[in-house]
Amino acid sequence: MIARYTLPEMGEIWSEESRYRFWLDVELAVCKAMGEMNMIPKESLRRILDKASFDIDKINEVEAITNHDVIAFLASVADFVGDDAKYIHFGMTSSDMLDTALSLQMKKAAALIDEKLAGVLHRIRSLAFKYKMTPIVGRTHGVIAEPTTLGLKFAVWYTEMNRGRERFAEAAEKAAVGAISGAVGNFANIDPKIEARVCRLLGLQVDKVSTQIIQRDRHAEYINALAVMLSSVEKIGIEIRNLHRTEIAEIQEGFAKGQKGSSAMPHKRNPITCERLSGLARLVRGYAVTAMENIPLWHERDISHSSAERVIIPDSTILADYGLKLLKDILDNLVINERNGCMTISIIMAEPFFPREFSSA
Repeated sequence: MIARYTLPEMGEIWSEESRYRFWLDVELAVCKAMGEMNMIPKESLRRILDKASFDIDKINEVEAITNHDVIAFLASVADFVGDDAKYIHFGMTSSDMLDTALSLQMKKAAALIDEKLAGVLHRIRSLAFKYKMTPIVGRTHGVIAEPTTLGLKFAVWYTEMNRGRERFAEAAEKAAVGAISGAVGNFANIDPKIEARVCRLLGLQVDKVSTQIIQRDRHAEYINALAVMLSSVEKIGIEIRNLHRTEIAEIQEGFAKGQKGSSAMPHKRNPITCERLSGLARLVRGYAVTAMENIPLWHERDISHSSAERVIIPDSTILADYGLKLLKDILDNLVINERNGCMTISIIMAEPFFPREFSSA
């Protein structure tokens, strides 16, 4: 994702440096588990844990030759570890490390998103109580209907976003699994006890049954939950945009000091941040489709999902993180024009006017 929409903490999770750090965390956890089962000599394990590191330039150099990023990574780690590197990745396949590390990244990303959600929910809740008796016009089909309260509008937002939080938490939990089960997931070359111990060390659940990879319905549910969440965020943004319109002006997006609305008409106060939310939501909904297309793979695995996931998983979490931050900023600076809402209500509640010549009709 472009830097413009990437907040530092979330961006760090998906950086090249962090990706390899997560890979190394998984490999070292496997070594620790094997060491506990006396599969690695104690001194060798100590040296591995002390020396293991990587060099990104070396990884890129080796990958240019091997066209295999995991082999390149392991070659770089071996340069740091020396002869004891023969114990690293023993009995594993690339996806054991890749998928388990990806689960760690997704879990960490989910925690950041949940923090943003909590802030948004707290703000909406406070608005709901503050304006619970504030009259405002209700509209159906975009047309004035009956009077309602602004607090009720906020309460609807709160309950929907809270459902989104619960939905995403459930999906994130299902995605937080590890698999260290070998080339086709049948533990032919690695003990299931190692998988269980590795997952405990990393704070993941064990994937009960896997092939060479963790099945992608988990990842699809995760991204779909983000897509639904961003759709709710867009819904709030669209409501603010509609009520921001000049002829309504009951709720307006805040306008910072020095901000300009247009190069041709700098006096305008356009709801550009709410409009940006719509664009972000469209992207994540598109990624959700790709995530579902990643579910059907050939036999024990193919690699058709891999290239797409390098884009859709980081980008979905980055956009959700950024979109929630934007929404919180919008809500913190929301302009509530109570007088305009009351005026509209007073107009629609007044006696209808008919010209005298039609009074007998």
